[in-house]
Amino acid sequence: MRMERYDIALWSLNLGFAPRSAEEFAAHIAGRLEQAAAAGARLMMMPEYAIEAALAFKPEGLKPTEEIAYLAETGEKLVDLVKGLPVRHGVSLLLGTMPVRSGQGHTNTAILLTADGRVIRQDKLCLTPFEKDPQSWKLEPGTELHVFELDGLKMAILVCLDVEMPALSCLLAAGEIDLLLVPSMTEMTSGYHRVYGCAKARAVELMTAVAVCGTIGVAKGTTQNTANVSGAALFMPCEEELGFDGVALNLPPISGEKGAEYFSVVPVEVEVMRRLRRGGAEVWPGGWSASHVCLTKLN
Repeated sequence: MRMERYDIALWSLNLGFAPRSAEEFAAHIAGRLEQAAAAGARLMMMPEYAIEAALAFKPEGLKPTEEIAYLAETGEKLVDLVKGLPVRHGVSLLLGTMPVRSGQGHTNTAILLTADGRVIRQDKLCLTPFEKDPQSWKLEPGTELHVFELDGLKMAILVCLDVEMPALSCLLAAGEIDLLLVPSMTEMTSGYHRVYGCAKARAVELMTAVAVCGTIGVAKGTTQNTANVSGAALFMPCEEELGFDGVALNLPPISGEKGAEYFSVVPVEVEVMRRLRRGGAEVWPGGWSASHVCLTKLN
């Protein structure tokens, strides 16, 4: 399917907006989705752990070890409240990530509600130390990386730390994806630079667009994340036809003082990238394999 461009909305949510209920949270999302639709976006992405804003109305006395189960339950309710919005507005919604019950535990899972009525889930595959802490947020890693089609584009989702793992990029190389979505949460600017720097590298090596947005600010009632710093970006291959530097959008990191957050709609130049992948790139070797290379140690 030929498509010249695909507009996406990146919403780096400020967790400090402190909704008083799941219904108020859903209304907040509905307002942004309407804004995205009015701007011509086909997809709106929210960041990792956007659901943490729901800690603002958590039950009194909830222990840190109980927060994952609470957020999973609240997340299910939020999904039910907003699942009709993408079909109504014609804009798919990546609802950030949230804990989802899986077996004996919970995964950190990105949930994409599509404009054609599907629910696509992608578990985080590589967990951070705080996501494996039995004294607070204990989660389980996912085991499958999905490539899916939406609006005629091939897409995939890597959650935050996953984009830093070259092995996952090697798996995606054979998929020839058009768009990689990276919802993230980073506490410090060092984490921001790791995620966004690796996202830019993925755009180069996969010859694809990589969209990143992260949580900003601090959720009322949080016991885990006392600061969140992020920006919003769309990285492209570094080619002349795309402006040389591989940057379609790169908003600098902010920590969310006075409720500051990012919301931006940016076009993905789909057909240009596809043409470059077909052989028009300056030096890109396609799905290059290192199978003929061996690693040796020199004395």
